[in-house]
Amino acid sequence: MITSFPPFVNSDTEILILGTMPGIASLEKQEYYAHPRNHFWKIIYTLFDKRPVSVFFNEKIEFLQSHRIGLWDVLGNCERKGSLDIHIKNQTENDFESLFQKFPRITKIVFNGKESHRYFVKKFGQIEGITYYVMPSTSPANTTSFENKLNTWSSCLQ
Repeated sequence: MITSFPPFVNSDTEILILGTMPGIASLEKQEYYAHPRNHFWKIIYTLFDKRPVSVFFNEKIEFLQSHRIGLWDVLGNCERKGSLDIHIKNQTENDFESLFQKFPRITKIVFNGKESHRYFVKKFGQIEGITYYVMPSTSPANTTSFENKLNTWSSCLQ
């Protein structure tokens, strides 16, 4: 059984980016999107004209939060061989009811990949007052070019 991280959300958060479950590299480092070929941090820093990407996870989180963006996963725990979402089974979703009650300024959810959206909607459906955006996964398993991912992600973050 693998377990997700706690949410990186604060009282200013308006946009919540949701993955499905951290991959092996992220779990080993205890940092979101830690795989060196994952495009997530490069996309975020590029969209907000801040380069280079910090090497320190706490600075990355502070950077997100300075732009009113939070980060979490749809699943709280699951069984999975490897890092691919298609291998997930026996999953339990995180407690979004409590999160949205505690942080009512969240009005936009950006899903990092189709699978995170699928798991979320299956459990929670469409939540009133929140707009959903499904973005291409930033994972290296998604072989779409960085430029294409960046262009698509810019539609919901700028």
